[in-house]
Amino acid sequence: MTSITETERLYLRQWQASDFTPFAEMNANPKVMAYFPKLLTTSMSNIIAKKCQTLIEDNGWGFWAVSRKDSSDKSDDFIGMVGLNEVHADMPFAPAVEIAWRLHSEYWGQGYATEAAHAALRYAFEILELSDVVAFTAVINKRSQKLMQRIGMTDTQQDFYHPMLNAKHPLAEHVLYKITRQQWQVLRA
Repeated sequence: MTSITETERLYLRQWQASDFTPFAEMNANPKVMAYFPKLLTTSMSNIIAKKCQTLIEDNGWGFWAVSRKDSSDKSDDFIGMVGLNEVHADMPFAPAVEIAWRLHSEYWGQGYATEAAHAALRYAFEILELSDVVAFTAVINKRSQKLMQRIGMTDTQQDFYHPMLNAKHPLAEHVLYKITRQQWQVLRA
């Protein structure tokens, strides 16, 4: 397995065919997708996974597949995705690079998302030499906001309405978090 980067317990790596089924299961899980507008069909999930795979092939980075190093069961290899992506041009803070994550719910509360997010930030600032990285989520998604805070991001106080959602949608209002390379270096010192 070729990893792009790794942590003590995880590989952040290129997608492989065996990741598509557990990714689709994750995207059809109401608990995992609680702060997304809808559950994804297998077809839509496969399109996203293929796009993630292609972006990594083309750029060397993106939303990586995440697997545990200690996994002895190959069917349990894929636990989710974590990584970096250029935000859509219609976002009010574009251009920017975002960090995002989505893990199977059975792996929540074990520090995996935080560990993988730290690795993604290290890649953003040491390899890509970005000046800053953003993250955003629905205002009501307190769990993701706590993770953003754990990895050193701060709330910009620049809430916005997601351009792909109707303003009256319960998930429309979003918070915007950010961390600069300098802030990240201070945290690592």
